[in-house]
This record gives sequence, C-alpha cells and structure tokens, in this order.
Amino acid sequence: MASEGLTTCLWFDGQAEEAAHHYVSIFKNSSIGRIARYTEAGPGAAGSVITVDFVANGHKFVALNGGPQFTFNEAISFQIHCDDQEEADYYWTRLIEGGGEPGPCGWLKDKYGVSWQVVPKALIEMIGDPDPEKAARTTRAMLSMSKLDIAALEKAYAGD
Repeated sequence: MASEGLTTCLWFDGQAEEAAHHYVSIFKNSSIGRIARYTEAGPGAAGSVITVDFVANGHKFVALNGGPQFTFNEAISFQIHCDDQEEADYYWTRLIEGGGEPGPCGWLKDKYGVSWQVVPKALIEMIGDPDPEKAARTTRAMLSMSKLDIAALEKAYAGD
C-alpha cells in the first residue's frame, strides 16, 4: 500500500476551485493545498485551474476540472458520521445550501452533484442491534425519512 494513503479525485466541469473552497468551509481539519493551472500546452485555457489539492475533515482530495464528459451519481457517496442531531443538521444544511437536493434515508446531493450520507452514529448501533425487532423498527423509521431524525429513530428503536 502506498505510504501516502488514498486520495479521492473529484471530476468537475470548471468548478474545481469553487468546490474545494466550499468543502473546506464546511468541514473542520480542512485546507486548500496546491492549485495547478493549465499552461499554453493546454488542453484548457492557459492560466485556468486544472486541479486543486485539498483536505476536508482530514481526507485528501483533488478537484479536477476535467470537463463535461463525466458527472457524479449515487454509486459513490461520502458518509459523514455525526455524534448528535445538531451535527447532523449542520452538515445537512451546509451541504444542501445553494442548490443541493435532499434524498431518502439521510442521503443528499450537494450543489455540484456529489452524493453524501449524513449518518448519526446512533443509527449504526440501532440497525445493527442483535434484536431483530428493534433493528427492523429502526430501519422502517429510517426508510420513511429524508434528513434523519435521531429522536424519532430512538423512539422507533424503543418501540414507542
């Protein structure tokens, strides 16, 4: 395994620098790194951004202005494990703002089309409970939600 770990490359159509700054503004332990620009050799306009290295919540990314050939879809998503409802609400709100779209079961797409899962840590515990009834009640409650509501999930888990 490479000693540098893994870096996720996100393909944008001209919004790489904007997106990198957006993500860095949302997550703690984040920073912008090297910004590479096209030269006169192309294929983009000389001086325009080709890549932006950034870290979001300690995870390494490179944002690439690759063009319109490829777009994001739900086959790849990023999970954000949240300690409480306040944290879940924060990420949900920040990632949806500016044109994002809510999805089912804690999923959303941000304004760039990147898919995210805002997941309360408590949900993982509840749906993984060895008691199949508790897990099933929690799962049914989750399936009825867009943004996840921890109190409602806990209520379902308890059988209330």
